[in-house]
Amino acid sequence: MRADRTALMLAALVALATGCGGGGAGPRDATTSPPSGAAPVRATSSAPGGTPEGTPAGTPGQAPAGMALAGKVVVLDPGHNGGNAAHPEEINRPVDIITQRKPCNTTGTSTASGYPEHAFAWDVARRLRPLLEKQGAEVVLTRPNDRGVGPCITERAAVGNKARADAVLSIHGDGAAPGGRGFHVLLPGLVAGHNDAVVAPSRKLGLAVRDAYRRGTGLPYATYAGRDGLETRTDLGGLNLSTRPAVFVECGNMRNRGDAAKMTDPAFRERIAASLATGLTTYLRTG
Repeated sequence: MRADRTALMLAALVALATGCGGGGAGPRDATTSPPSGAAPVRATSSAPGGTPEGTPAGTPGQAPAGMALAGKVVVLDPGHNGGNAAHPEEINRPVDIITQRKPCNTTGTSTASGYPEHAFAWDVARRLRPLLEKQGAEVVLTRPNDRGVGPCITERAAVGNKARADAVLSIHGDGAAPGGRGFHVLLPGLVAGHNDAVVAPSRKLGLAVRDAYRRGTGLPYATYAGRDGLETRTDLGGLNLSTRPAVFVECGNMRNRGDAAKMTDPAFRERIAASLATGLTTYLRTG
C-alpha cells in the first residue's frame, strides 16, 4: 500500500508540473532569447493550435491557427501625400525611372466635392494594415502619415526592395474623365535587365488582387482603361524600380459620381480594405 501511495504522489507531482508550464509556457509579449548560435524563436500564441514555444521563427507549417501570413512581409504604398501640394519645387523634381524621367511625386486627384486621393489612399492603407497583421504579416508603409511631402517614387520602390517584401501594393484612386467608372490593377511591363524576375509573380499578385476586389466591392472593371481590370505599364517608377512582386490598384475613378460616392464612404473603404486583404492573402498563401 505504501508503494501504491508513493506512485500516486509522484503522478500528481508530474501532472502539477505540466499544468504550470512543464508542457509549454503561457503567452509572451517578446521573442524568446535563444541560446548562443541558435535560431531565433517566436513567442507562443494563446490561440488554440498555436506554435509551441521554442519553434524557430519561420519554420514551415508551424504558424499558429489564424496566422496564415506569419513570416510574410507586405509593403503598402498609399499614393501621394497630404503636403505635396504645398511643396511643388520638391515633388516636381525629376527622377530617373529607367524608361524615362518623371516628377518625384504628384498631388494626386480628388472627387468633385474635394475629397483628395492622398487622404483616400492613406485611409485604405490604415484600414488594411491591421487586417494583414492579424494574420501574422509584417506590414511596412512607405509613409508614416498623411501630412508629409513625398517620398519620391524612387524612394517608395526602395522601401519594398529594402524590406525584401513578399508583396508590394500601391493604393490609388484614378482621375479619369467623369464618364468612365470602375477599378483596374496596374502590372509591371518588362524592363529588360531590371525587373525580369518579378514580372510573372507580379501578374499573379495582380490577378489575385483583381479577383478579390471585384468580388468584395462589387465595382466593375474600369470602362476607360486596361482590359478585364488589368493594365500593363512601363512608365511607373514604383513598378519599374521594384525588385519585389508589385502592383498598383486604381480603386475607382474619383471623378465619376458613382465611384466617388462609394470611395468617400468610410464603410465602403472598409470593404475595399477587406477585399485587398483577401487578394494579398490569396497570393501570399499560394504564390
